Amino acid sequence: MVQLRTSRRGLLALGGAALAGGALAGCTDKATPADPSAGKVPFYGPHQAGIATPAQARLAFATYDLTVDGSVESNRAALRTLLKTWTEAAAAMTDGRAVPGDNDKLSAPPADTGEAYGLPPANLTITFGVGPSLFDGRFGLAARRPAALADLPHLPPANLDPARSDGDLVIQACADDPLVAFHAIRNLARLGRGTVVMRWSQLGFGKATSNGADQETPRNLMGFKDGTRNISGDDTGLMDQHVWVGGETDQPWMRGGSYLVARRIQMRIEGWDRDYLADQQNVIGRYKYSGAPLTGSKEHDEPDFNARNASGEAAIPMDAHIRLAAHENNDGVRILRRGYSFTDGIIPARGELDAGLFFIAYQKDPRTQFVALQRKLGQNDALNEYIQHVGSGLFACPAGLAAPGRYWADELLA
Repeated sequence: MVQLRTSRRGLLALGGAALAGGALAGCTDKATPADPSAGKVPFYGPHQAGIATPAQARLAFATYDLTVDGSVESNRAALRTLLKTWTEAAAAMTDGRAVPGDNDKLSAPPADTGEAYGLPPANLTITFGVGPSLFDGRFGLAARRPAALADLPHLPPANLDPARSDGDLVIQACADDPLVAFHAIRNLARLGRGTVVMRWSQLGFGKATSNGADQETPRNLMGFKDGTRNISGDDTGLMDQHVWVGGETDQPWMRGGSYLVARRIQMRIEGWDRDYLADQQNVIGRYKYSGAPLTGSKEHDEPDFNARNASGEAAIPMDAHIRLAAHENNDGVRILRRGYSFTDGIIPARGELDAGLFFIAYQKDPRTQFVALQRKLGQNDALNEYIQHVGSGLFACPAGLAAPGRYWADELLA
């Protein structure tokens, strides 16, 4: 079967990049609980909601660039005012309320854009982070940049579009209603007008990775179950070990937070759809329909990476995605994945679907987690023929807020 795959893939002559962290794809010390009766996820807590929270059905993701150009003191004051306004608005929207301000004054624009008026909050979470570019000279914050927020190195064979990468600030809005999620990033962009501009955004649907113990494993656009071995957000031991930043950080303001890596991963769907089922399963290392590893019969069977088939070859091929991404084969390294599928029309040059995975991963140190995994996958993963990383972002997401009166990143700006 390995020879069949080699021949078939050579015929297709496809290229691509690697998908990190086992993805095809990705508050309290436990996952922030959703209230099914009210459709609300608490905004306040030791960790930001939207990380450990079981993935909702829809994503609206946006990055923003700050446009201030005054002195360090005035720039920092403008940033502080922005984050106070954003925090107050986010707390209201996640509670199902309109953005605070005048919404019925006829002589002025309403404070809330109104498209979600009357809708329940739909388990909306709004997660905030800051990018490496925030720590340049504009705000006098260079000395407070965490070492773990190092710029991501070039990880071949990615072909990143600068127009879909990076940003000073990031908002990840997740909800079970797409309009509620979009409403969040739209209103924050409007509230920040004059201080920030939206740099790029991505809408996602059909959560492509499971991160909840009670969630059924979803399928990505390649038709495979994804997230079978992902960290569960309510597993406090694994979250503390791999996701939440602790005393090891060089910047106290990041304790209780996490680092977000986002990658826009284009799938070469037309080529994948022409590939044989046996080859697809060998590329991933799992059976397509049951989700079981090629050495098992049920989805949650542990893969046996030492097993051999009748021909004496590895039962799970040496370049299979799950083998290369497995924590057993990476010194125990794991990340929390929270991915969503996307489709954005067609790629004009090829007349093919512009669709794939918007990969999101949280971890306590991207240098030793995402970067280490992606380097390995980029060199060896059979999946590389069918995917390409075309957008990217790295952000530091601070801890949650204990109570009203505080604002995002207030310890950073203190």
